Amino acid sequence: MTNLGLDGDRAYAWAVEQYASWGVDVEGALERLGSISISLHCWQGDDVTGFENTGEAIGGGLAVTGAYPGKARTPDELRADVEQALRLIPGSHRLNLHASYAETGGRAVARDALEPAHFQGWIDWARAHRLGLDFNPTYFAHPLAAEGWTLAHPDPAIRRFWIDHGAICRQIGAAMGKALGTPCVTNVWIPDGSKDTRVDRRGPRERLAAALDEIFALPLDPRHNKDAVEGKLFGIGSESYVVGSHEFYLGYAITRKKLLCLDMGHYHPTESPADKISAVLSHLDEILLHVSRGVRWDSDHVVILADEVQAVAHELVRGDYLARTRVGLDFFDASINRVAAWVVGSRALLRALLVALLEPTAMLKSLESEGDLTARLACLEEVKSLPAGVVWDHYCRVHGVPAGREWLESIRAHERQTASRGR
Repeated sequence: MTNLGLDGDRAYAWAVEQYASWGVDVEGALERLGSISISLHCWQGDDVTGFENTGEAIGGGLAVTGAYPGKARTPDELRADVEQALRLIPGSHRLNLHASYAETGGRAVARDALEPAHFQGWIDWARAHRLGLDFNPTYFAHPLAAEGWTLAHPDPAIRRFWIDHGAICRQIGAAMGKALGTPCVTNVWIPDGSKDTRVDRRGPRERLAAALDEIFALPLDPRHNKDAVEGKLFGIGSESYVVGSHEFYLGYAITRKKLLCLDMGHYHPTESPADKISAVLSHLDEILLHVSRGVRWDSDHVVILADEVQAVAHELVRGDYLARTRVGLDFFDASINRVAAWVVGSRALLRALLVALLEPTAMLKSLESEGDLTARLACLEEVKSLPAGVVWDHYCRVHGVPAGREWLESIRAHERQTASRGR
């Protein structure tokens, strides 16, 4: 904290004293933060392109903008970029893969014929770097998804293709989890919906429920695979009706005992994703949380330390939900350095969690239970000035990553090394 004229260790000791006066154990907070693994999303590194080379546009209501140079073009390039990002993010984390990132040796392999062997390169790499993997079936960027319908498609043959794809992806996820010794969360999201007013809303949802039941029919060891389902408010091309809405998947997750994925960008701008956490976890054992930043709509901007992210972090800590929540990132921005986007988003989320862990929550809850709402509000404001930034810098140093803006130079060096990739 340079404005105090203190070096790092002295500044940290001072910060510990400041928090202790509020009854906060800083070392305990840092220990808890170190136990949290964020699942970085592979698709930020290559603009959701994948390695299938189907020639299809992304579709599914997804759109990536920008043409910043350095996009990863191969699995090895993408893995190298992830490694660079992880060197700048304190803690131990994970990688989230889509099925379209399979390595098939240049052969065309249909999505309903994928096997764990097509992801062995990712598994070996993750094991070498002591990372866990998460997984997603890919229900977009494919000729059979061109109409915007997959698991709820009225054509039984097309629906069968996507059911088989989902079922195979669960087994791939289980293989990842078993090989790496940490459960893989296999998350299902589909784009199905209508651009304009739909008369029959019931039929597609009944087809989707039946299709999901088939996908999840095979019991899998939860030590290896955990199933999640992800709803959405609307997307490009599904502005008027989304089959897999929040309400649909909430009911499905509760009745089928699946994880519900709450994506911060998938709700109305006036809704609070933070408020949904305690409501949903009143009925479910676990949730998957996708941290994103929507600007006017589900635009998947890079996560920053904004009020919405801080509110979610506070809710996870105040409700003691960290052990019941799998946290991942979900955004894609090709207008800036793609590795930097991972670093900015991950560090922002970790800082939000640290601020939440450093809050004197027990004291604030006591004031609230006593009905002293004046003191509660006053204290909530005062703790905002506590030196969380000093603690964050210490946490970065302990984990051997740059504090402050020093990490940007590593990004510039990596950018120079990858300049030959072009746009």
